[in-house]
Amino acid sequence: MEKAMDVEMEREGGGEEEEEETESVSDVLRDRFRLSTISIAEAEAKRNGMEISEPIVACISDLAFKYAEQLAKDLELFAQHASRKIVKMEDVVLSAHRNEHLAASLRSLCDDLKAKEPQSERKRKKTPRKENKATTSVVHIPDN
Repeated sequence: MEKAMDVEMEREGGGEEEEEETESVSDVLRDRFRLSTISIAEAEAKRNGMEISEPIVACISDLAFKYAEQLAKDLELFAQHASRKIVKMEDVVLSAHRNEHLAASLRSLCDDLKAKEPQSERKRKKTPRKENKATTSVVHIPDN
């Protein structure tokens, strides 16, 4: 009985370690994202000959991070709704449906990326199943 409890405690302990590691990775990613956002905001302010206060930079950074988190959740839901495990460009364009300028920019980017994609790497569209059945039907020839 004690052995079973020890095993259960080890399982729980392992889960806590994984959870702490996941939180630590998330914290590092969040911090790097915020540092990048701060760097971009400061560079843009400097490029436009403006000064930007630290509280404003921190606010912009927090807003951008929260937006990115929500966007990631939305993209995941769009892919799940389409019964996919992979987020596609169409999901990203759909996420911008409330901002027509952004949606248009994303559509343009998508078109540009498709145009640059080599023809051989593009996936062929599947033919409808009725056509597949018609072309792949098997003819049995009886043995004499």
